[in-house]
Amino acid sequence: MDMIIKNGLIVNSEGSFTGDIFIENGLIKSIKPEIYKENCKIVNAEGRLVLPGGVDVHTHMDLDLGEYRAVDDFYTGTVAASFGGTTTIVDHIAFGPKECSLNYMIDKYHELVEGNSIIDYSFHGVIQHVNENILKEMEEIAKRGITSFKIYMTYDNRLNDEDILRVLIKAKELGVVIAVHAENHGAIQYLRNYYASFKSSKPIYHALSRPVATEVEAINRMIYLSEIAGFPHLYFVHVSTKKGLDEIVRARKNGASNVYCETCTQYLTLTEKCYKEDIEGFKYIMAPPLRKQEDIEALWKGIASDQVDVIATDHCPFFIEEKMNGKFDFRIVPGGVPGVEERVEIVLTEGIKRGISINKLVDKLSKRPAEIYGLYPRKGTIEIGADADITILDKREKIINIDNRHSRVDYTPYDGFKVNYVVEKVIQRGNILIDNGKLIAKNGKGVFLKRTKI
Repeated sequence: MDMIIKNGLIVNSEGSFTGDIFIENGLIKSIKPEIYKENCKIVNAEGRLVLPGGVDVHTHMDLDLGEYRAVDDFYTGTVAASFGGTTTIVDHIAFGPKECSLNYMIDKYHELVEGNSIIDYSFHGVIQHVNENILKEMEEIAKRGITSFKIYMTYDNRLNDEDILRVLIKAKELGVVIAVHAENHGAIQYLRNYYASFKSSKPIYHALSRPVATEVEAINRMIYLSEIAGFPHLYFVHVSTKKGLDEIVRARKNGASNVYCETCTQYLTLTEKCYKEDIEGFKYIMAPPLRKQEDIEALWKGIASDQVDVIATDHCPFFIEEKMNGKFDFRIVPGGVPGVEERVEIVLTEGIKRGISINKLVDKLSKRPAEIYGLYPRKGTIEIGADADITILDKREKIINIDNRHSRVDYTPYDGFKVNYVVEKVIQRGNILIDNGKLIAKNGKGVFLKRTKI
């Protein structure tokens, strides 16, 4: 049935106004101050915020690390996402077997998601080694609608500078986006072993072994490699530090183009003080680690000034029991925290508190990620012709705790946070997913999104 959302405050990145939205066959057909049609489902949004559905371009659903596996699959993870007002994800897939093709893991992920996701989705390809076949596959995969690829500068499947350059040159030729996890592997390995030699495992050693400089150096190096390659689209995931952001800003001022900056909810709200607790601190182990309050404030200023393009989550949850294995060796804790449900409510609350407009925040939560990753204008906006992906929020207080979360994981790093905006209804392509705290959607209704180039 067609739908009219009536009398809500419609919020886009460009501005806000009170009006009605007419939805027909899953698309937005009309936006006017008043719309009257017969035989339509009426959703009364008076006194509510009406936002484009959230677009989270950094999740890790069903991530297999070998010894550990993320506890949210594509059903439970997308249920959590939808309760948080997110209607689209682009998932960073796991590494595959040694020397496997690019298609191997993409095909595997299509199997993992089939019949499970309740929201729309896509994947980033992952490049763990480089040869001529891999570079050829990049072109083939881009034609199939996967127009971004992830590389790592750390972990076992990291690329060296020569192979990074080969990938960047190919990306420039194809017009695709290269997302990069930027940390200096050699420095981190030395420091991890150094702190492990203390014969004591404390969560703070995780932060100490990945200092600010390891992120900053890697960002700097990637930008210069990008310059050699002619500045392909280069996207830095989970930037966590003021100095890392400063490197990106400086490079842009010096002529670097096509450089994009993402940060995540945790780097806007939590600090390394979370690691001071010798047991509880293991819950917050992620890479990069949590930083200082000055980094938080710098990232918020970057959002206000558009130096930060995207706010994502890096949602990658593990059970507390698995995290607590670090009490014997901090190096073996599976890295990652949940956050796909909390993002929209927390970012609106914390951003508006700092005087940032809701339009600017919607830009970082929905429109800008959709633009960079080839989903706009189908996703990320409330405009005629777009998919009718809409989140309706009420301005009221709520305390986040594990009892009102919907991930499979048994904790939230945001326990006790008070939010001032609460997701009330979530609509995807004209279908109600969430209605006043109740799950309406059935699994498997999400569709794979073939993305375009920027």
